[in-house]
Amino acid sequence: MTENQTWVTEFILLGFPLSPSMQMLLFGHFCLFYVLTLLGNGVILGLISLDSRLHTPMYFFLSHLAIVDISYASNNVPKMLVNLLNKKNTISFVPCITQTFLYMAFAHTECLILVVMSLDRYVAICHPLRYSIVMSWRACTVQAVTSWTCGSLLALVHVGLVLRLPFCGPHEINHFFCEILSVLKLACADTTLNQVVIFAASVFVLVGPLCLVLGSYTRILAAILRIQSAEGRRKAFSTCSSHLCVVGLFFGTAIVMYMTPKSRHPEEQQKVLSLFYSLFNPMLNPLIYSLRNKEVKGAFRRVLWKERLM
Repeated sequence: MTENQTWVTEFILLGFPLSPSMQMLLFGHFCLFYVLTLLGNGVILGLISLDSRLHTPMYFFLSHLAIVDISYASNNVPKMLVNLLNKKNTISFVPCITQTFLYMAFAHTECLILVVMSLDRYVAICHPLRYSIVMSWRACTVQAVTSWTCGSLLALVHVGLVLRLPFCGPHEINHFFCEILSVLKLACADTTLNQVVIFAASVFVLVGPLCLVLGSYTRILAAILRIQSAEGRRKAFSTCSSHLCVVGLFFGTAIVMYMTPKSRHPEEQQKVLSLFYSLFNPMLNPLIYSLRNKEVKGAFRRVLWKERLM
């Protein structure tokens, strides 16, 4: 760094360069989506805690997924909503880095939670007699804690590598939050190491887990087709198809964002992908699990019936 360079203490989030009327329209829509995200995932958490029939490993992991989705959306969306109303969209350096850390931590944790959920379905369908042993409550707790710990440690590595870089200007982030790739573009030093670590982490938490999920579901499909009972096949397909929908949405968007050549995706397209990844996915997950899962719908009816009786 030369002597006339100064350390950046705050960034400007450019967000979506739209007219004030369009920004107000987006504000209304994003507010609605955020409320639906909180409400949908909150209902899932409430049903799992209130209905004893949902006190199973699958719904234990689903509750963690709901917590991740609420946290994930709450890390990015409120600041985005404020910026849609304000003309000066600034964020200080420390809150920006904190937002980057939480974004990466929740994203990595969700990847690992989805893998654990696929393992749960694999054991339940392919090895039902060993299910209570393999997926004991102690094992489930260890897997959940490991997912959160690994996700946080990976995010800490990314943030540690970002903090070693000097940021001396420009200070405009062409995004609606402090997304790590957009932040790295402002560094006044070589970011090759950061890019390599991001790609390696993507292989570890995206490609590897996705291969495990697809391998598990290949075995699950073969096992389902061998089930004699039509009702048993229907129930197995119902729970597994819900999980596959969520896996497809999450991993598909993430791989496009972090593992394809950036030259193929203009910055505005990257913003849309990030929006889908950080707002629409958390909103759609509870809808997918509730609409395609009779156990969740049954639990909802039972809770409502108890409230009426009281």
